[in-house]
Amino acid sequence: MKTEKLLMVPALIIWIQVSQVNGQQIQQIPPSLLLQEGENFTTYCNSSSTFNSFQWYKQRPGGSPVLLIILLSGGEVQKQERLAAQFGETRKHSSLHITAAQTADVGTYFCAG
Repeated sequence: MKTEKLLMVPALIIWIQVSQVNGQQIQQIPPSLLLQEGENFTTYCNSSSTFNSFQWYKQRPGGSPVLLIILLSGGEVQKQERLAAQFGETRKHSSLHITAAQTADVGTYFCAG
């Protein structure tokens, strides 16, 4: 008798939200992402306008937004545990990278400028 084992791997869904600041739209790429636990992901924020700062937030389902990182100068990079954020030299874009995604990372991520 042959028995088969089914491997269940939890999937993480990451949502990205498009923001608008003073009439200027900030586009985030990708709009949503389905990950396996342990995978890395990067999301990007792009704007046609320059900003003095970029902030990255995370909102868990049913919760309030939580500030993750503030970037204050062009070219700045900040790292916190598995998170890394970068503010572009032109101050028009930013990226957020999460290493080895975990179930606690599920939520909506958004930036503001």
